[in-house]
Amino acid sequence: MDICKIQENTSQCSTDTMPLECFMVLSTQAQKISIATLCCLFGTLCILENSLVLYLIFSSPTIRKKPSYLFISSLALADILASIIFVTSFVNFHVFNKTDSSKELFLLKLGGVNTSFTASLSSLLLTALDRYISISRPSKYKSLVTRRRAWVALGVLWVTCVAISSLPLLGWNCCTLSSACSDLFPFVDKNYLSSWIFLVMVLLASIVCAYAHVLRRARQHVAYMGKHQAQGGKQNARMRMDVMLAKTLVMVLTVLMACWSPVLLLMVYSIFGKLSNPLRKVFAFCSTLCLLNSMVNPIIYALRSKELYSSLRMALSQFRRQLRATEDSPDAESTHKSSAIET
Repeated sequence: MDICKIQENTSQCSTDTMPLECFMVLSTQAQKISIATLCCLFGTLCILENSLVLYLIFSSPTIRKKPSYLFISSLALADILASIIFVTSFVNFHVFNKTDSSKELFLLKLGGVNTSFTASLSSLLLTALDRYISISRPSKYKSLVTRRRAWVALGVLWVTCVAISSLPLLGWNCCTLSSACSDLFPFVDKNYLSSWIFLVMVLLASIVCAYAHVLRRARQHVAYMGKHQAQGGKQNARMRMDVMLAKTLVMVLTVLMACWSPVLLLMVYSIFGKLSNPLRKVFAFCSTLCLLNSMVNPIIYALRSKELYSSLRMALSQFRRQLRATEDSPDAESTHKSSAIET
């Protein structure tokens, strides 16, 4: 299929539909197979892993009461939604070249992807702020971060993400405003894309600031424990937990930056310059890195969180016991039947 060029000063849509074929940048079968394989692999693993995280959190009465794990469960839920909506819409559009029946339906799907990825970043910010308060004010942590406040924060987070992501559907799009359209997303106004990129940059900068403080305090705790190794008790145990959680969240942040930086850089470039078709193909492949980030996060939690790891071991032990009971039951019934036949 020939890739049509978007005109330099495309500023309005005369009808409800744009030439969406202009945005279908995968021109060869090999490219489509590669994208489909990456999306299906990352998406499936992401859904399975994050579903496991949610199960481990909410199946444990002790873990689900902690605000820290409420923020992690919000992150897992956002990643699940991102995987489902992104994979289905992305593969249908770029691999099977299927277009939606209306502009509104396309913007609705795009809003779903936007909401889930923005909520994922925002949940990570809440998790970083939770660690910041825990390590900077440990004596007041329980009174400052309560379950009620955690639920309120999550409610505000999701409502805000939905509201921001719905703006193109509600009228802030290049067709309604007759404004400059994005080179990367159909119907999306360049000013809206700039605003969303700015929001993501603010979220990332806030996360980095919170982690910088957490890392500094974690180093102080490590130095303190080195000088007071002979002292035991809850204080040292608390410090060890803070240091481990700080390292875990820094790993999450590192993966986040590595996966999101290529996409954000290309988005910023598209605002100030004109993207060529090869760069738009690169953007399509880099978009799958966002799924990779969502897939890696649960692995980090399972490896670094002792509580989740213990809950996972208990769940696996219970599953093995049930499996053995199921296997033993037919054997016993078969033995009983053969004995009856012999008699």
